[in-house]
Amino acid sequence: MRIAWISYDFGEYCVRQAAALADQHQVLLALDAEELDASRDKAGDAELYAIEPARLREPMKQAKCIKRLVSRVESFRPDVVHIQHGRLWFNLLGIPRLREYPLVVTVHDVRRHSGDRLSRKTPQWVMDRGPQMADRVIVHGGKLKQEAVKQLGLPLDRIDVVPHVAIGLPEKAPESIEDPDTILFFGRIWPYKGLRYLLEAAPLVAQRFPNARFVVAGQGEDIAAYRSLVLEGVRVDFINRWIDDRERSRLFSECAMAALPYTEATQSGVTPVAYAHGKPVVATDVGALSECVRHGETGLLVPPRDPAALADAIVSLLADPERRHDLGAAGRRLVDTEWSPEAVAAKTLRCYERAIASRAVSAARRTPRPTVFSSKAL
Repeated sequence: MRIAWISYDFGEYCVRQAAALADQHQVLLALDAEELDASRDKAGDAELYAIEPARLREPMKQAKCIKRLVSRVESFRPDVVHIQHGRLWFNLLGIPRLREYPLVVTVHDVRRHSGDRLSRKTPQWVMDRGPQMADRVIVHGGKLKQEAVKQLGLPLDRIDVVPHVAIGLPEKAPESIEDPDTILFFGRIWPYKGLRYLLEAAPLVAQRFPNARFVVAGQGEDIAAYRSLVLEGVRVDFINRWIDDRERSRLFSECAMAALPYTEATQSGVTPVAYAHGKPVVATDVGALSECVRHGETGLLVPPRDPAALADAIVSLLADPERRHDLGAAGRRLVDTEWSPEAVAAKTLRCYERAIASRAVSAARRTPRPTVFSSKAL
């Protein structure tokens, strides 16, 4: 099969899947140039195309870049085109030109999260355009499938649930030693990530584990407001910047667990990274997190906006290293099996086959039947 994969985001996620697909198929991976530079060494046999950077406020440059991208895809002659949700100008100008091919769109967030200022730059109806034009839609959880039906008006049987591929896999054995008292909050810091509730839980944890240390790592705004929530005597370290893969691996290797105190969510790329490092996850039961954080098996789930419950879950794992390591080991097995690039690629291929088949059925219905003349009419 010839697969054209297009994305402006999710560099490692895309490269891992493209490499797995390219083991048995021909893959053209068109990825944002900056994202591609950071992950091209993991792309395997996939053919690479760097999408040229252009600002949203440069429509003419956007149009030229999209024209070149579409031309490259057309010259590749794909059997199927797979898009990762898209961007403002690409959804308006690129997707309509690619509709001649069977089209698959992965929807990572059915609706934008509160406080997410990046996605707010694109109107929701433009983001909805891709999945609504697709032959098949992929989401990363059963709950998200129901939400896509409700919010996007898609028929249930056009949506496939495929796990989020394992990312953050250490390239070599970690050099860092685990600190059994460290709790890691990792990723971009937006209001929906619920960091304030983790900081409110921190003193409750410190009362029972005075050596507990919280590390907040990732880019975000209003960091001063979060710093003001830290009480005296509570150990919280902020790393407010972009984290590269090497430092990310060190942070996850050193922590005892990862905390995801989200107030809302679809799924999270932090979970597979934690599992890849053998770490359990304490998360809130929102969105499809309950489908990737298996309560009592790979981590613990608590209600959202509940610092006391969050603190209790963290304390229970700090107090029981054996259980903590068992949960982390179960998470690692999950990314090595169900979430491995090979397993996810196999499920994705079945989605491609359905897209191609549905397009063939549609074409057959549009083809007029030849007129059959009866000899009796002559």
